[in-house]
Amino acid sequence: MRVVVTLGGAALVVWVLSSHTDELSGLSSVARHFSWGWLVPATLVEAGSYLALAILQRRLLGVGGVRPPLTTLSAVTLASQAIVNSMPAGGAVAAVYGFRWFRRLGASDSLAVWSLVATVVVGVLSLAVVASAGLALATGEGASLDLVPVTVGVLVATVGIGALFLYHRPQRAVAVWLLRASRRLTGRPLAGLEARAAAFMARVAEYRPSPLDVVLVISWGAANWVLDCACFALSFPAVGAGIPWKGLLLSYGAGQLAANLPITPGGLGVVEGSITIALVAFGGNRASTVGAVLVYRLISFWCQLVVGWAAAGWLAVRAGRTRRQLAGDRPKDELLAPVVAGRHEEDRSPC
Repeated sequence: MRVVVTLGGAALVVWVLSSHTDELSGLSSVARHFSWGWLVPATLVEAGSYLALAILQRRLLGVGGVRPPLTTLSAVTLASQAIVNSMPAGGAVAAVYGFRWFRRLGASDSLAVWSLVATVVVGVLSLAVVASAGLALATGEGASLDLVPVTVGVLVATVGIGALFLYHRPQRAVAVWLLRASRRLTGRPLAGLEARAAAFMARVAEYRPSPLDVVLVISWGAANWVLDCACFALSFPAVGAGIPWKGLLLSYGAGQLAANLPITPGGLGVVEGSITIALVAFGGNRASTVGAVLVYRLISFWCQLVVGWAAAGWLAVRAGRTRRQLAGDRPKDELLAPVVAGRHEEDRSPC
């Protein structure tokens, strides 16, 4: 069954990505202008962005007293992002995948859930901060693109979500409201579910990041986005064009905010469209911008898929070895207990 599910999942991934290969075909038009030397630093800063994300998650798990190996956590981060980028409802699948690995790395159920939700909140909040910084660097141009109210609105909303996440009284209020609404809709008593939810919220309330933790996780979240933006910036000299510094950070932030909308896996079609339109509106050359966006997507999306799924395979092999080692370390009497019990049952049978 596991083999069948794996093959079915692989076929689903191939089917989803096969309808979005226009990005790869477009690279042939800019291949003759490639400056291959720029692809190396672009790839390195992109790898650094994923390392920053893994450090962010490690810091969040550390709030609950868990300090997993950074190598393993980086592999989990890469694998989760590959799942998000290549599967329908990839975010939900990646959340389950990350939850299971956080549990294997020593986190409790409540800490694993809290860390996953915190990663999303910090990611959106730090992205809004980066976009706001880009807005401050391109104030006049940003106003002409109507990006000011959108960016400020997203920043205010994410700050509110972050405050809701940090303070547990609003969390309990929201949970109680949702349970009451569910009770009114279904007309069924939910006393057992309410008790479990209250117990879970009490466990979550134990995780209180210090002010230093809050500053560090937001800083690592911003580093994740800034390094990814640096990969995009280095894609311009890779296609023989100058880096359009005017509006670069704001265009990148706007494109990534659009990519986080649940429209297509990994923001396929959304990222390149949003960033290209914004940069051209800032006065950038359309041809060079399209080429740079394609190179950026080659590194940050398509190459990441290969590395991410390879990381998932490595983690699966490692988990299998760990299970076999644990089975080998069990006492021989414990392994033979089911067999002995079965023989005793046979001895007591009337036959």
